[in-house]
Amino acid sequence: MTEKLYEQDAFLVKFEANVLSCEKGKKGFDIVLDRTAFYPEGGGQPWDTGVLGTAGTQDKVKVLEVHSREGEIVHTCNHPLEPGTAVTGVIDWDRRFDLMQQHSGEHVVSGLAHALWGCENVGFHMGAEVVTIDFDRPLTEEQFATLEQTANWHLWQVNLPVNITYPSPQELERIRYRSKKELTGQVRIVEFPGADCCACCGTHVNYPAQVGLVKLLSMRKFREGARVELVCGGRALQYLSRAMEQNAQVSHLLSAKVFETGAAVGRLLEENTALKSRLLSLEESRFTALAQRYAGAGDVVLFEEGLSSDSSRRLCDAVLHTCGGRCACFSGTDGAGYKYAIGQRDGDLRTFVKELNQALNGRGGGKPDFVQGSVQASRRDIQAFFQT
Repeated sequence: MTEKLYEQDAFLVKFEANVLSCEKGKKGFDIVLDRTAFYPEGGGQPWDTGVLGTAGTQDKVKVLEVHSREGEIVHTCNHPLEPGTAVTGVIDWDRRFDLMQQHSGEHVVSGLAHALWGCENVGFHMGAEVVTIDFDRPLTEEQFATLEQTANWHLWQVNLPVNITYPSPQELERIRYRSKKELTGQVRIVEFPGADCCACCGTHVNYPAQVGLVKLLSMRKFREGARVELVCGGRALQYLSRAMEQNAQVSHLLSAKVFETGAAVGRLLEENTALKSRLLSLEESRFTALAQRYAGAGDVVLFEEGLSSDSSRRLCDAVLHTCGGRCACFSGTDGAGYKYAIGQRDGDLRTFVKELNQALNGRGGGKPDFVQGSVQASRRDIQAFFQT
């Protein structure tokens, strides 16, 4: 049975051990040590990574994954090691500390949501970018804001040592702790005094202040409750730095102060809506004039600059009502290609459009009497196709 050093000291980065066994696995070489500081995946927390070094050589075996299998801690590595070999294990501390910050922050948030509103944590996932918590009941926007404020107040103001214990069955009966399932055997209790008490096998910070910051990012309905996304510690700092960088760019582009970008974007959207309305009106006037010009003309091929797919459709539809034949509208450039809308009242364009797409390197489709798509061809080639 491997000695679990990570349970004794979550801040242990380097340790000595001996190889007990090594077997070829699906993803590499599965190595079991007599003692390890590498945390195996479990309880919503990903595995540690790092290296195993041997005496007298500069070569280091990479630890790619770590799992608990049938009571053993299995290190999946990129190279084999002979049983009996003495190794020095070094974990990737940046990864470990990040995961500790996320996991400890999640405990504080979940514990406070439970204490304040009776929320049960029914799901927890620690992703590469964000952490998600699934609560069994919904939260209001006010509760969401209160949860973030209270969690950070606990980190900064309470900051009592995290208490990890292994109570006896009799002692456990007297402890009120959170757990997603019925537990048997030795139970490990992780307590953040004043915030949370939970059965947990993961690694945690020694003091809440080491989490640094909790930032709740979003909340949405999930089944009968709510799914909350959050980041903690270094991830929270990176997230806020990226958000500030983006806001600074918006501030510069709109010539607005940093805390006035929302209002500036609002004004821009209003202006954009007004311009779209004016453009729509001008397009309608143009389309009506073209429909009148081609009244009774039969088959028509039109080229108009700067039309969206919807505008091309509306132009084609307007001319179709007057021309008495097939109408094909194209908009684009020789370099970028052309979008098209083609219609024929009560007609069947399927064979025609198939030939067009083959001849002009195009793609598209729709109803038998109306199709839309695009071609990668020049205006001259398009006109030549319709003249054949």
